[in-house]
Amino acid sequence: STLPAVAEELLREIKKAFQESSHVPDDLLLGLKFIFGPSAVPALDLVDQRSVTRVVAPSGRTLYQVLGSSGKLYTCYSSCHFCTCPAFGFSVLQKSESLLCKHILAVYLSQAMGACQELSVSEEQLSNILLAEEEDEG
Repeated sequence: STLPAVAEELLREIKKAFQESSHVPDDLLLGLKFIFGPSAVPALDLVDQRSVTRVVAPSGRTLYQVLGSSGKLYTCYSSCHFCTCPAFGFSVLQKSESLLCKHILAVYLSQAMGACQELSVSEEQLSNILLAEEEDEG
Protein backbone atom coordinates (compact mmCIF):
# COMPACT_ATOMS: atom_id res chain seq x y z
CA SER A 1 0.00 0.00 0.00
CA THR A 2 1.22 3.51 -0.73
CA LEU A 3 -0.59 5.33 2.07
CA PRO A 4 1.61 6.61 4.89
CA ALA A 5 1.69 4.28 7.91
CA VAL A 6 -0.11 6.83 10.08
CA ALA A 7 -3.01 6.96 7.60
CA GLU A 8 -3.17 3.14 7.41
CA GLU A 9 -3.23 2.93 11.20
CA LEU A 10 -5.97 5.55 11.48
CA LEU A 11 -8.16 3.63 9.00
CA ARG A 12 -7.55 0.41 11.01
CA GLU A 13 -8.57 2.22 14.22
CA ILE A 14 -11.72 3.57 12.55
CA LYS A 15 -12.64 0.05 11.37
CA LYS A 16 -12.08 -1.40 14.85
CA ALA A 17 -14.07 1.36 16.58
CA PHE A 18 -16.91 1.06 14.08
CA GLN A 19 -17.08 -2.73 14.50
CA GLU A 20 -17.27 -2.33 18.29
CA SER A 21 -19.73 0.57 18.56
CA SER A 22 -21.17 1.35 15.09
CA HIS A 23 -19.81 4.88 15.22
CA VAL A 24 -16.49 6.70 14.86
CA PRO A 25 -15.24 8.47 18.01
CA ASP A 26 -14.46 12.20 17.88
CA ASP A 27 -10.71 11.69 18.38
CA LEU A 28 -10.54 9.51 15.26
CA LEU A 29 -12.64 12.03 13.30
CA LEU A 30 -10.17 14.74 14.32
CA GLY A 31 -7.32 12.49 13.21
CA LEU A 32 -9.05 11.97 9.90
CA LYS A 33 -9.37 15.73 9.40
CA PHE A 34 -5.74 16.26 10.45
CA ILE A 35 -4.31 13.65 8.06
CA PHE A 36 -6.63 14.05 5.08
CA GLY A 37 -7.47 17.74 5.45
CA PRO A 38 -10.37 19.16 3.47
CA SER A 39 -11.22 15.74 1.95
CA ALA A 40 -12.30 14.27 5.30
CA VAL A 41 -15.75 15.81 5.84
CA PRO A 42 -16.95 15.47 2.20
CA ALA A 43 -15.72 11.85 2.19
CA LEU A 44 -17.73 11.11 5.34
CA ASP A 45 -20.76 12.70 3.67
CA LEU A 46 -20.34 10.36 0.69
CA VAL A 47 -20.18 7.38 3.07
CA ASP A 48 -23.32 8.58 4.90
CA GLN A 49 -25.12 8.83 1.56
CA ARG A 50 -23.97 5.28 0.70
CA SER A 51 -22.40 6.63 -2.51
CA VAL A 52 -19.68 3.96 -2.73
CA THR A 53 -20.24 0.80 -4.80
CA ARG A 54 -17.79 -2.09 -4.93
CA VAL A 55 -17.93 -3.56 -8.45
CA VAL A 56 -16.71 -7.17 -8.68
CA ALA A 57 -16.27 -9.43 -11.70
CA PRO A 58 -16.17 -13.27 -11.55
CA SER A 59 -12.35 -13.16 -11.92
CA GLY A 60 -12.20 -11.26 -8.62
CA ARG A 61 -11.14 -8.02 -10.30
CA THR A 62 -12.57 -5.18 -8.28
CA LEU A 63 -13.04 -1.48 -8.70
CA TYR A 64 -15.12 1.08 -6.88
CA GLN A 65 -17.55 3.59 -8.23
CA VAL A 66 -18.38 6.67 -6.18
CA LEU A 67 -21.33 8.87 -6.94
CA GLY A 68 -19.84 12.32 -6.40
CA SER A 69 -21.68 15.23 -4.82
CA SER A 70 -22.05 16.68 -8.34
CA GLY A 71 -24.00 13.59 -9.44
CA LYS A 72 -21.12 12.30 -11.61
CA LEU A 73 -19.92 8.72 -11.19
CA TYR A 74 -16.17 8.36 -10.58
CA THR A 75 -14.17 5.16 -10.83
CA CYS A 76 -11.65 4.53 -8.06
CA TYR A 77 -8.92 1.93 -7.80
CA SER A 78 -8.04 1.43 -4.15
CA SER A 79 -5.19 -0.94 -5.05
CA CYS A 80 -3.24 1.94 -6.59
CA HIS A 81 -4.95 4.95 -4.98
CA PHE A 82 -6.32 6.39 -8.21
CA CYS A 83 -9.56 8.22 -9.00
CA THR A 84 -10.89 9.57 -12.28
CA CYS A 85 -12.08 12.88 -10.76
CA PRO A 86 -10.46 16.22 -11.73
CA ALA A 87 -9.53 16.99 -8.10
CA PHE A 88 -7.38 13.85 -7.94
CA GLY A 89 -5.50 14.84 -11.09
CA PHE A 90 -4.96 18.38 -9.87
CA SER A 91 -4.44 18.35 -6.09
CA VAL A 92 -3.01 14.84 -5.69
CA LEU A 93 -0.99 14.22 -8.85
CA GLN A 94 -0.02 17.69 -10.11
CA LYS A 95 0.34 19.74 -6.94
CA SER A 96 0.85 17.00 -4.29
CA GLU A 97 -1.35 19.01 -1.91
CA SER A 98 -3.39 16.00 -0.78
CA LEU A 99 -2.86 12.30 -0.16
CA LEU A 100 -6.22 11.38 -1.70
CA CYS A 101 -9.36 12.91 -3.12
CA LYS A 102 -12.64 12.65 -1.21
CA HIS A 103 -13.79 9.77 -3.44
CA ILE A 104 -10.89 7.44 -2.61
CA LEU A 105 -11.09 8.40 1.05
CA ALA A 106 -14.82 7.56 0.91
CA VAL A 107 -13.88 4.13 -0.51
CA TYR A 108 -11.52 3.46 2.40
CA LEU A 109 -14.00 4.73 4.98
CA SER A 110 -16.89 2.75 3.53
CA GLN A 111 -14.69 -0.38 3.59
CA ALA A 112 -13.87 0.30 7.24
CA MET A 113 -17.52 0.91 8.13
CA GLY A 114 -18.99 -1.86 5.99
CA ALA A 115 -20.98 0.74 4.05
CA CYS A 116 -20.16 -0.30 0.47
CA GLN A 117 -22.94 -1.19 -1.92
CA GLU A 118 -22.06 -4.40 -3.80
CA LEU A 119 -22.47 -4.93 -7.54
CA SER A 120 -21.52 -8.15 -9.35
CA VAL A 121 -20.85 -7.69 -13.05
CA SER A 122 -19.61 -9.86 -15.89
CA GLU A 123 -16.03 -9.52 -17.15
CA GLU A 124 -17.45 -7.79 -20.23
CA GLN A 125 -19.39 -5.27 -18.12
CA LEU A 126 -16.25 -4.54 -16.09
CA SER A 127 -14.28 -4.00 -19.30
CA ASN A 128 -16.99 -1.64 -20.54
CA ILE A 129 -16.74 0.42 -17.33
CA LEU A 130 -12.97 0.66 -17.78
CA LEU A 131 -13.22 1.52 -21.48
CA ALA A 132 -15.87 4.17 -20.83
CA GLU A 133 -13.44 5.90 -18.45
CA GLU A 134 -10.73 5.95 -21.11
CA GLU A 135 -13.11 7.49 -23.64
CA ASP A 136 -14.11 10.20 -21.14
CA GLU A 137 -10.47 11.16 -20.70
CA GLY A 138 -9.46 10.84 -24.37
